[in-house]
Amino acid sequence: MATAEASFEVRTDPDADFGETLVVGTANLGLAGLTAIDYLVTHTLTDQAGHVATRDLPDITPFTDGEPRHPMRIYTAQDSDISILISEVFVPLWAGDPLADAVGTWVAERGIEEIVVAHGVPFPHGPDEHVVFHVGTPEFRERRIAGSDIQPLAGGFFDGFVGELMMRDLDGENPPTGVLVTPTHPPGPDFEGAIRFLDAFEALYGLEVDETELRTRSEEMKQYFEELAERMRAIEQGERLASRDYPEDRMYM
Repeated sequence: MATAEASFEVRTDPDADFGETLVVGTANLGLAGLTAIDYLVTHTLTDQAGHVATRDLPDITPFTDGEPRHPMRIYTAQDSDISILISEVFVPLWAGDPLADAVGTWVAERGIEEIVVAHGVPFPHGPDEHVVFHVGTPEFRERRIAGSDIQPLAGGFFDGFVGELMMRDLDGENPPTGVLVTPTHPPGPDFEGAIRFLDAFEALYGLEVDETELRTRSEEMKQYFEELAERMRAIEQGERLASRDYPEDRMYM
């Protein structure tokens, strides 16, 4: 079966300092978490310190300016006590278990004391719910959420890689693990959701990121869809006017 064949190996610099907290962002619907973590990597002082090697997984090889890169990479941060795991490849549900095993083993070896995941979810929500919620075990909430205004998510479930990370904390295998959740709007990238994640990281971890570029891209995306909606309304209105000006030809009906 595909689940048994998929394997992952975390390969990192043995001399790197990975800090206290592992921040995780993966590709999923809306791409808010991935966008936030990618922006965090590219707009703060970080160094790539390794990657996750995959076998028997539907994979991609992203590239920029003609240079390829591993789709799952690990970075250290120069100005904060965190490390970052970013995955540009979508991890199928059946591969979540072996990936969580590999990450959990690496976390234990490196002495990392906390895991936090930025996870956008396209769930039904109202206008006042464009915020970041949290899901975490009591220890995570006590050490990280207490004193903040980030509210718990009312209900639901995690599956795949995120669900496996959380279950390993419940079973005492992983350090305190939490998931920051915000509603997203597929197909993405959901820049507004990414901005909410960055604001949450600033509040909880003291990470300072200049969000100017991301906010500009968000406004450009919003304007694009507003103009697209206006054109669609104009086309629809034009079709209604045309149907009233000219009789329908039913000769061949």
